[in-house]
Amino acid sequence: MSFNLKYKNIDENREIAKENYAIKDLLNDLGLSTQTTVAKQNGELTVEDTIIEEGDEIQLIQIIYGG
Repeated sequence: MSFNLKYKNIDENREIAKENYAIKDLLNDLGLSTQTTVAKQNGELTVEDTIIEEGDEIQLIQIIYGG
């Protein structure tokens, strides 16, 4: 089973690593923080506990803080 990942210059199909593979697992695998990254699943904002399903498109967006 696979899903499409979009993040910065990455646009690739990835295998789902395990059963109940969640957004937070993907962020951990990529070394990204849930504090500075938000996810969209099939175009909709989603929470880190959301399970990634076969054929999903996951887009990761880095939050930029500043003043």
